[in-house]
Amino acid sequence: MSAIMISQIKVTNPEGFQDYLRQTKQLAGTYGAKLLFQGKEPVALHGQLSNHQFTVIAEFPSIEKLMDWYQSVEYQALVPLRDSASVQVMTAYDEMP
Repeated sequence: MSAIMISQIKVTNPEGFQDYLRQTKQLAGTYGAKLLFQGKEPVALHGQLSNHQFTVIAEFPSIEKLMDWYQSVEYQALVPLRDSASVQVMTAYDEMP
């Protein structure tokens, strides 16, 4: 079953973030990830929005592949770049049977 990763993002360093985004997309692709959605300017339909500028949703073939990507040495090497260029809330969801 597939899994998705949702990241709500506030960019603090646009140039650094573009570098992080480029490298992350390439690396996630090696784990079978597909970008499903990138959107900005969220509109609250109900409840209070967090302080983010846009959202990214990626689909992985399985929760195991998603976690392999996130825990990989290569992704963990990108974490300092991610954290210096943005504030993110990343969540993972396993598909329900």
